[in-house]
Amino acid sequence: MKQEMFKDFSIDFPILKNVTYLDNGATSLTPECVVEAMNDYYRKFNANIHRSIHKLGEKATEEYEKSRVKIASFINARPSEIVFTKGTTESLNLLAYSLSKDLKEGDEIVLSKMEHHSNLVPWQQIAKEKNLKLKYFEDDIDDVITDKTKIVSVTHVSNVLGRMNDIKLIAEKAHEKNALVIVDSAQGVPHVKIDVEELDVDFLAFSGHKMLGPTGVGVLYGKYKLLRKMKPFMYGGEMISSVSFENTEWNEVPHKFEAGTPNIAGVIGLGRAIEYLEEIGMDNIEESSKELAKYAYEKLKDIENVEIYSDEDSNSLISFNLKGIHAHDVAAILDKQNIAVRAGHMCAMPLVKEVLKQQSVVRASFYFYNTKEDIDLLVEGIKKVKEIFA
Repeated sequence: MKQEMFKDFSIDFPILKNVTYLDNGATSLTPECVVEAMNDYYRKFNANIHRSIHKLGEKATEEYEKSRVKIASFINARPSEIVFTKGTTESLNLLAYSLSKDLKEGDEIVLSKMEHHSNLVPWQQIAKEKNLKLKYFEDDIDDVITDKTKIVSVTHVSNVLGRMNDIKLIAEKAHEKNALVIVDSAQGVPHVKIDVEELDVDFLAFSGHKMLGPTGVGVLYGKYKLLRKMKPFMYGGEMISSVSFENTEWNEVPHKFEAGTPNIAGVIGLGRAIEYLEEIGMDNIEESSKELAKYAYEKLKDIENVEIYSDEDSNSLISFNLKGIHAHDVAAILDKQNIAVRAGHMCAMPLVKEVLKQQSVVRASFYFYNTKEDIDLLVEGIKKVKEIFA
């Protein structure tokens, strides 16, 4: 489906009536149906889950667990392999905390140089604490993976470059060395169809707010046998099967990783967001994301003094700078024209500062409700920025 064939989304996303929204890499917009699904919880069956036997509690539990089933199907996993978290950041920290308990001095952790801080800082700090070796690769993982490599944790799609890693190939190479494979798919799951069985990843994390869902809810997929083996990340209610004054036994997977009262409305909202995405079709969304990014690349490369850091075949975004103009100034002036973009190091400071050799960049990131006309407005906005600084 071509991008032009999508319907007018301004009814489902009223914000689009007031702004050209090109900051989807930070957070996507939320359709009215998702808001209503969350409101229904608070209005009609506001109760805690997995605890009460009254009708409200049973209804809340039913709707919460329906979302787990929807999400599992969405990525071709089993419901028991879906753990709800606050987002990708918490999912990756959970893994770093739990998996590091089995690591010993001299073991290696391999990351790409494109990682978001959420998939770099936890491993970096644990490596320092346990005297592990942290290694990075740019293009060829063969250069860094060895028999000492225990974990390979990589981004699916760079939130700065829009570049997609070949996850299936990376998983094959890592598994040849008996290393575990973790994928930060915060920028991947919203834009491309995911099949965790086909990719053969051990863990995969993503966030609801980047795929039409609410903030504060995310997903950690893990192979069942690995989740069963892992120790919990947090302790408290719901994640136990029994407690005495002397000892505690954990609940079954995935509940042993979901301590305390979760974001019930958020999980229900994410389930509705999944339905919305499936109604559009993930193949259509992927095609649209790539088409818009390519169109933006072609338009921006013709503007004098624009430096582009994304590839021509970027997945869903484009990062750039205007020579001699700070990225924050560019974003501020675009904002005055009701064009929302991101400026800064994108929570990927090592990539921006040490690889790209920039202090900050401007990022325009797209979703299926964007149009080529939005990009045309961006181009005109950039030209106005140049005029102001001329």
